Order: sequence, then structure tokens, then C-alpha cells
Amino acid sequence: MDFKNQLRHRYKTMSLEKLLKDKKAAVLKRWFELISETYPEEAARFLKIKKNQFANPVGFTLSQEIEHIFDGLIQGQDPDIFRPFLDNIIRIRAVQDFTASQAVVFIFLLKMTIRESLEKEIREKTVGEELLAFESKIDHLALLSFDIFMKCRKRSMSSSPVK
Repeated sequence: MDFKNQLRHRYKTMSLEKLLKDKKAAVLKRWFELISETYPEEAARFLKIKKNQFANPVGFTLSQEIEHIFDGLIQGQDPDIFRPFLDNIIRIRAVQDFTASQAVVFIFLLKMTIRESLEKEIREKTVGEELLAFESKIDHLALLSFDIFMKCRKRSMSSSPVK
């Protein structure tokens, strides 16, 4: 097998996990951008420029937690590991008057980001089955996120004063 074919063969057998690890920085950057775009324009601009814990706690939290989620998914972590990361993001979105679907959309934005990042590999059909399995994990996180959102809303409703 010549060198070119060896590279092609190696590339075609590269695992989804390896591809995602290699593209981690780009995936996280794009995912954060897409999440930021779910906010009003001025807030989105602010989220994107400052990721300092004190100057921009929301941007900082989003950035930190999506990285934990991404790493956990790649490592095949147990779904319960994600609860605190999801909870930190959902709590922010729940108090910002997002609807349930708006609050959990950030999870689905990861699917979009990964598909964009792996466009070539998807087209060449080198990650099909692995990608479907990975997206099923993301779907499961969306369900967990919805449950967390509902608990947050229920708590905020029970603690808000009656008018």
C-alpha cells in the first residue's frame, strides 16, 4: 500500500472520539457562539467578548460547563455525571425567562456543531454509526435538561410571592 493510500485508510478508520478530540477547540468555540446567539443581540455580544468569572459569570459558566459536557460525552461518562453541568446552565436560562424549548436548545446546538465540524467525514461515510450513537447520548442529555428545567421552574414558582 502506498503512502497516500495508507493515510486514506488510517483516516477512514479514525474513530469519532479521536476526531472530536482533535476538533475540540473548534467545536467548543462554535457551540459557544451558537448558544450566545440564543440571547438578545446585546447580551450575545457581551457573552462572546468576556469569559471572565467575575466580569461575565454567565459567559464563564457557559464556557466551563459546555466543555465538561463535551469531554464527558467523548469519554462515554454515565449520564448522571452531567447533571451538575446541565443544572448550572439550565438554572441560568430558567431565570432568564426562556421557555423550556429555548432553555434546552443548547444541547441540540451541539449536534449541529458536530455535524458542521464533521461535514467531510459524514459525507465520506466514515463516522455514520458512531455519530448516530453519539447523537443518541446528546438526545438523552436533552431529556435530562428538560427535567432539570422543569424542577427549576417548579422551585421558582413555589418560592415566588403570590400576587
